Amino acid sequence: MNHHHAIQVNGNEIHEIDDPVVVEDRFQILLNDHPITEVIASRDQLRELGAGFVVSEGISPYVDKVIVDGDRILVYSDAGCEVNLAKRAVGSSGGFEFSLKSAHIVSDIRISCQEIIAVTKEIETELWRKTGGVHCSVLFCNGTCIVKSSDVGRHNTVDKIIGHALLNGINLSRCVIGCTGRQPAGMVRKSANAGIPIIISRAASTDKGIATADAAGITLVCFSRGERLTIYTHPERIRSIPVFPHE
Repeated sequence: MNHHHAIQVNGNEIHEIDDPVVVEDRFQILLNDHPITEVIASRDQLRELGAGFVVSEGISPYVDKVIVDGDRILVYSDAGCEVNLAKRAVGSSGGFEFSLKSAHIVSDIRISCQEIIAVTKEIETELWRKTGGVHCSVLFCNGTCIVKSSDVGRHNTVDKIIGHALLNGINLSRCVIGCTGRQPAGMVRKSANAGIPIIISRAASTDKGIATADAAGITLVCFSRGERLTIYTHPERIRSIPVFPHE
């Protein structure tokens, strides 16, 4: 976080301020010493970012180790995967997506609406409160928040919490992810590739995001704000919610 001089106008009041502003940096991600992509991200949780990116994009099912060398994030996996750069697609936020398919999740995890509200309340960090210039994601397991992430990119926050779980041996099929960001297909696909069965977002989804969640077996909850929430797919994982038949 940096501070920048600015002029703040509030009605008839005009003040000079020293405003906290988030910092964005550029990093190169390599898999087994082969360059994959460059990402714009915040300079923290970089090992987690590399591990989460490789798995959430469907490039490799797991990682063995991650080394941060300056602005390079070196990810290693003996899964024998090969990255076909010709098959990248431009995602909904302008970034590249490497996989247009996602795994189908089978999980018997169930949560209540009150647990969804509890997850939503945790989707903020100190950096978000100070600057308002970052997205946030949280990962819950067995009703406990085990990791939070802030970043200039909403995709990065998801990669970072997935990477934390991968590097710490956490079973993602028993986890719930909470995000500030929208849930288009690319965001949903990240959770699907990582095996996360429930997504909770304060924001909206898209038609492709909903279709991706439905096909992947993910429970997608959006517009989670206060007592209000909208369940788009697989409501059977939410306790006390009736399952209405599709017309």
